[in-house]
Amino acid sequence: QVQLVDSGGGLVQPGDSLRLSCEASERTFSRMGWFRQAPGKEREFVADISWTGGSTYYADSVKGRFTISRDNAKNTVYLQMDSLKPEDTAVYYCAITRPGPRRGTFIGDNWGQGTQVTVSS
Repeated sequence: QVQLVDSGGGLVQPGDSLRLSCEASERTFSRMGWFRQAPGKEREFVADISWTGGSTYYADSVKGRFTISRDNAKNTVYLQMDSLKPEDTAVYYCAITRPGPRRGTFIGDNWGQGTQVTVSS
């Protein structure tokens, strides 16, 4: 099974930026995505990207602020997070994904260990 290692989280102030990375142990010819889970809440979808990078999807709450990308030569997916808000505070998980039952929804089949992002002044 492919191993995913998430990194790049930290403590930042509102308005700051962070870039998360997810490195896979081998090449994955599949979609990959990011999800997050805040304390006391269910895990929620954040962003997803196709193998070629030509197809991306974002949750409404992060659209225009977050950008997902991938470097297949490095087996790595990134999440660039700009204009961070306190409500972005969560543990962020990357995953190998597949399309869900409705357009724009995705299911994670293989997960990273998560990286904590805290946005606070």
